[in-house]
Amino acid sequence: MSARLEPALQAGLSLPDTGLIAVFAATPEMDLSELPQDRVQIIQGFIPFHQHFEAAGFDTVAEPSGRYAFSLVCLPRSKPQAHAMIWQALMHTDGVVAVDGMKVSGIDGVFKAMRTRVPVSDAISKAHGKLFWLTASPDDFADWVPRDSVSPEGWVTAPGCFSADGPDPASVALAEALPAKLGKRVVDLGGGWGYLSANVLNRPEVTQVDLVEAEHVAIQCARRNVTDPRVRFHWADALQWSPETPPDTVVMNPPFHTGRAADPALGRDFVAAAARILPSHGVLWMVANRHLPYESTLEAQFGDWAEVAGDNRFKILRASRPTRHKRRSRLS
Repeated sequence: MSARLEPALQAGLSLPDTGLIAVFAATPEMDLSELPQDRVQIIQGFIPFHQHFEAAGFDTVAEPSGRYAFSLVCLPRSKPQAHAMIWQALMHTDGVVAVDGMKVSGIDGVFKAMRTRVPVSDAISKAHGKLFWLTASPDDFADWVPRDSVSPEGWVTAPGCFSADGPDPASVALAEALPAKLGKRVVDLGGGWGYLSANVLNRPEVTQVDLVEAEHVAIQCARRNVTDPRVRFHWADALQWSPETPPDTVVMNPPFHTGRAADPALGRDFVAAAARILPSHGVLWMVANRHLPYESTLEAQFGDWAEVAGDNRFKILRASRPTRHKRRSRLS
């Protein structure tokens, strides 16, 4: 559990004896053993974490539902998402809402902003973070209501989406570099709110696009942005997902952050996932920031690869002949 919850309980925070307890944005490293599991509902829209809590036996949902007697909000690093999550907790909770977060996630700013509007407890400070609690009406934070954004081009995004202000420049660069022919079946791994899939669907020979995305809020936006009947939406972990029919092409702008820290291993895992699902004739098209070291993984996973376009910020990479097929032929 949060390192700050036990001191908070000793300092006057109390859990209700009855009623449902919500934990917003719980993460796998949290120890929830002190909470009554039969009354806890985990609200987690990131599918790998969602599946973790499901496997542990928790009632787990992507969005809040019903009424809660107590809510614990685990602060995300996105300020608009944090505001939206706190408002949702206040909207769905009849009792106390506790807010817990690390300093790097902006907990100090949230604490200061909230106590200027309503009475809040003193903050429990420990392990580079804070926890405080309050009882308030969502009307006190009406400007924190989750609101979709619509770009000048008409793209719909929401708090919690990657590149919520509009198309990511890397995805734009990849879309511009894609060839006219991609085959009939295309997979968009980590498709976000749908920008790449929408561009792929401009090709009349494409009969199916599988958009695979781990964030529930992004999938919901993608359904609004991409209404072409040829697209199929999958709220799934791109590293584990498999298509019913092998695709001709995989396109992707893979993530490369864990929290605030750069983590190139994520992108390397996406390359391996693409190689796993592509048939022998399949092709991967991907974009990456110029400094990210994906070349050795491409070398290991594909028989052919090359940088085919780019600039000082991004590189466009094309890879073909997944090596797993070569290994199979050697064994046969």
